[in-house]
Amino acid sequence: MDRWVRPIGRGWVVEGAVPGPDVDEFAEPEAVTKALAAAEGDTLLAAQHPARTPAALAAGLDVEAALPEARATLERLLTGHYRPETGFVAAYRIGETIAGVLCLVDVRELTSAGAHVKHTEEVYPEVVAERAAVLDGLGCATSAALLVPVGDGAELTAAVKEAVGAADPDVSTVDRAGLSHELWVVRPGELQERLLEAASASDLLVADGNHRVAAAAGSGQLLALITAGSQLEIRAINRVLLGTGHSAESLFAAWQAAGLDVAWSDDSTPPSCPGTAVVLAGSRVLSVRLPAGDPLVIDHEVVEQTLLGSALGLDPDGPHVRPLLPGSPVPPDADAVVQLAPVPFETVQAVHAAGRRMPRKATYFTPKPRGGLVLARWYCADRY
Repeated sequence: MDRWVRPIGRGWVVEGAVPGPDVDEFAEPEAVTKALAAAEGDTLLAAQHPARTPAALAAGLDVEAALPEARATLERLLTGHYRPETGFVAAYRIGETIAGVLCLVDVRELTSAGAHVKHTEEVYPEVVAERAAVLDGLGCATSAALLVPVGDGAELTAAVKEAVGAADPDVSTVDRAGLSHELWVVRPGELQERLLEAASASDLLVADGNHRVAAAAGSGQLLALITAGSQLEIRAINRVLLGTGHSAESLFAAWQAAGLDVAWSDDSTPPSCPGTAVVLAGSRVLSVRLPAGDPLVIDHEVVEQTLLGSALGLDPDGPHVRPLLPGSPVPPDADAVVQLAPVPFETVQAVHAAGRRMPRKATYFTPKPRGGLVLARWYCADRY
């Protein structure tokens, strides 16, 4: 068996609830800061974002300076809220249909031609640097990336269902959407071997956690949930325009001048199929037919390069353009929201097969594994 997918040599499984605010709930730094300000006692979120705790902000600490307290917080949490396990993987089930394996994945060859794990989207270097500093400083992974096989993953799903059987789960919890998350600890033996073999039967794409994957490349090992991509839903990540000074009328004029097929609309429903952007600007709605071209260039890339870059002169990575995740509120000062269709999974696979990447924040795979249920340390002994 190819040992690039491995058991968690030394780890911990939560007993009860993950302490503190829901670590999966927050996508923006401001939301993390607000949650930590309202939290009481030790929280896993504080260990994950040490420079955003009230004490660190008051003292003006950066990530490196805040790490000693983060390590102390983590050790207290491990003592009071987790039980240790060695040499294990976890069979993981979400609802009644999503089945996967929680394990360690070798990402040391992430940038080589022979890498088993492939990024699907570009990343923000500053986010990767911060995540890498926390990961290295803690010596422990506190949340799992979501990886999907390049193939259909049917063998993996069957192996997980066999592992689960009729046994009671070791951990059972419910997320904010009401979905159950259950995991079963699988220790060394024939069943674990079958799970690892199924999990490593195919190269893997990053469905969620491109930044976590890049941050883990330095240590070489990534905590990940591997599950069949065909079972997951992909939602759209939209784009918000802020501080541009554009009104609905000026957007219409600029896009029309750029030769785009733009029209006023009464329907604010987000597009369900690629090829169109529905733009909300104040009380007005614009429908923009996106130029067709390379089938591997997804709508997000066309919007960033053509509608925002060429037509409006905006830098997609600059302060005037922000991604808007599903369920996130629209900023009250937004000039416009560019609504896009979800990227089909077949397109994600095709982009990967061509050796390309999608723009940052293009796909939102769901459901995701819950952070903090299993923690993994890959050092032979404590560093601190």
